[in-house]
Amino acid sequence: MLASIATVAFEGVDARRVDVQVQQLSGGEHGIFSIVGLPDKAVAESRERVRGAFAGIGLALPAKRIIANLAPADLPKEGSHFDLPIALALLASMGVIAPDQLEGWAALGELGLDGRIAPVGGTLPAAVAAHAMGLGLICPEANGPEAAWAGDVSILAPRSLIGMINHFKGVQVLRPPEPGPVKMGARVPDLRDVKGQEGAKRALEVAAAGGHNLLFIGPPGSGKSMMAARLPGLLPPLTPTELLETSMVWSVAGLIERGALTRERPFRSPHHSASMAALTGGGHRAKPGEASLAHNGVLFLDELPEYSAQALDSLRQPLETGEIVVARANHHVKYPARFQLIAAMNPCRCGVGGFGKGACGKAPKCQRDYQNRISGPMFDRIDLTVETPPVTAADMALPAPAEGTAEAAARVATARAMQTERVVRAGLDPDQARDQGINARCSGELLERFATPDDAGRALLMRAGEAGGLTARGWTRTLRLARTIADLEGADGVLRRHIAEALIYRRTTVGAEAQFDRQTASHGRNDVPVW
Repeated sequence: MLASIATVAFEGVDARRVDVQVQQLSGGEHGIFSIVGLPDKAVAESRERVRGAFAGIGLALPAKRIIANLAPADLPKEGSHFDLPIALALLASMGVIAPDQLEGWAALGELGLDGRIAPVGGTLPAAVAAHAMGLGLICPEANGPEAAWAGDVSILAPRSLIGMINHFKGVQVLRPPEPGPVKMGARVPDLRDVKGQEGAKRALEVAAAGGHNLLFIGPPGSGKSMMAARLPGLLPPLTPTELLETSMVWSVAGLIERGALTRERPFRSPHHSASMAALTGGGHRAKPGEASLAHNGVLFLDELPEYSAQALDSLRQPLETGEIVVARANHHVKYPARFQLIAAMNPCRCGVGGFGKGACGKAPKCQRDYQNRISGPMFDRIDLTVETPPVTAADMALPAPAEGTAEAAARVATARAMQTERVVRAGLDPDQARDQGINARCSGELLERFATPDDAGRALLMRAGEAGGLTARGWTRTLRLARTIADLEGADGVLRRHIAEALIYRRTTVGAEAQFDRQTASHGRNDVPVW
């Protein structure tokens, strides 16, 4: 008897339909259990887990040759979630449950040798895909609250294989699971704890308001990581669309526990020893990397030059496109990766740089060599490069600042509301509005329409481009940054002072030595540059 049930195979966060067909053959050698359809090692081992699970609930496989076909056959199948659909199709083939009871259902789950159904990753995108196919979803009990977030889709979440059999036989009824809780994020430290570094705190606020990439350069103990850790408190919560996108990535990575979601934006901080695959995704099953786990949130790279050049340069494409494509010989896997990059680094290998007591005796060569470990194209994608000079004893003796995270977050929310209003006023469709809803993503006609500076601002930008070597990308990013500064001020147009402040934050590409000369001249002051 032939029996079948639907399941899914994952291509990034997309779930593609797979039909699991099981048939018993009388001819040939009996007792052979074959799985065909381009299965990987984990899928091929399903036959042993299914055999053990059947024995655990008191069932023996029929003395026939069993073939499980996973169609389409040319689509790679990876993961242990094929256990449950294979087992259900086999039960229908054996007559334990009626074959027509599997119609209208998709299934995924891993089987234990005692018949229990273990949780698997990717339940949320599988539930979304099942709803799109007009099917219900059978998933492990632990994944039920996660699947319920998919909306109007029928969900069955059995604890064990015997529970699933009893439900189909009418002996017990499985209740549909409720969506998991929306949990509060971890308490974000307050910006009021940071003493001194007023210029760097201003840059942090600008970066939060427009979603811009930011780099702190300063000696150890100057507060770089401290300020980066306070960025999530300045950012608005995830919108419903962003929450679904982010949760689907985390679901594929298996990081959602009991269906609990959070509206806090992701904040990922991988160690500088992380490989390219760890940052961008990869491995045998092409899991999402840190850049994708930071989708719609923040990727913080501390000790930026200590990352391998290959790992850093692998982020250049997603910083522009907002997605990562992991190439394989037989297929490509695409993951979303629209993140805000925040980085920190010392001015040189020695740490202290060329200023103040204990200054590096190898300046300027030490600084130049150390900063040259980061490629020019990578620097060109960073909108704000800010120096954080050493915090003095006088700074530490001052009382806590009058303003903290709450006040800065209110200004950021107002600036982002202005950006959203502009996009809506421009009449963009929802997809375009989501892509260009914040200044860091604004481009094309919208950038020309809303970020064109006045005559004095354009003249300053022209002089800066000629003297400092602004690339075309740098020109565009400076306009975006100036638009954000104007939004924080509540200004309708981009003026010369907004362009001037944006240029302070830009690192041009005329060479590390010229950059060091500008740093030496400014000593970290936020003065308008003279071009």
